[in-house]
Amino acid sequence: MTSFARAIAAEFAKIFSTRGWWILAIVLFLYIAALAAGLGALIGSVDGASDAFGTGGAEGGTGLAPLIYSFASSVGYVFPVLLGALAATGEFRHQTLTPTFLTNPRRGDVLAAKVIALFVIGLLLGAVALVASVGIGGGVLSLAGIDTAFDDPDTWALIARSLLAMGLWAVIGVGLGALVPSQVASIVIVLAFTQFIEPVLRLAASFADWTETVGQYLPGAASDALVGSSFFTIAGGNAESLEWWQGGLVLVAYAAVTAVGGYFVSWKRDVT
Repeated sequence: MTSFARAIAAEFAKIFSTRGWWILAIVLFLYIAALAAGLGALIGSVDGASDAFGTGGAEGGTGLAPLIYSFASSVGYVFPVLLGALAATGEFRHQTLTPTFLTNPRRGDVLAAKVIALFVIGLLLGAVALVASVGIGGGVLSLAGIDTAFDDPDTWALIARSLLAMGLWAVIGVGLGALVPSQVASIVIVLAFTQFIEPVLRLAASFADWTETVGQYLPGAASDALVGSSFFTIAGGNAESLEWWQGGLVLVAYAAVTAVGGYFVSWKRDVT
């Protein structure tokens, strides 16, 4: 096993040896399941209510089924961001970087290993969220007699892109944690930005053409474009969004900028 492979294995061990990851996974599952089942049951209980969402497949971003399935990423993305930020800031808080760098002095390799490990764990959280949104949400839709769109290949493309988005959000969390080593500050930034600042910015951006164009490049908007459907996109009416691959590239850019920025801001400095 190479030193880089050992570094990746060490990062997985750091995460799975704590309770934080599975606590977040459980809360994520319950949260998305409640939203997906609740909306599905609510719409299903009102005659003709599902018609308001159209009958389009996931590719078009319309239809009730893709909307509910996209809860996994459009709402649940805060969980991999938090986990990534906690994984990075925990190194500073518990002063575990010093022994890590003594074992592996290649600091870039250590950060790259953490990025890879958290990307994979982000995929795992994405799978948990999708079990809730697709499994439970789809089950409620089926019981209500609403098309689940499981026979539409675009639905499975949406599911695959949701996994990718969740993995990238975990990497963004790592980069943010490296940029802002204070664990409390990182958590506050994540919660404030994802739950208040960006939703307000996206709403405000929809009032003018030029701001709408800029708003497409916000991280949450790019993530929704990558996935292909979102409650926020539908709430915005006819607001334009990026193509799925463009949204993916923007989200990758955010992940790269935060990770590289975190490396130069805090990862290279003296941590003793």
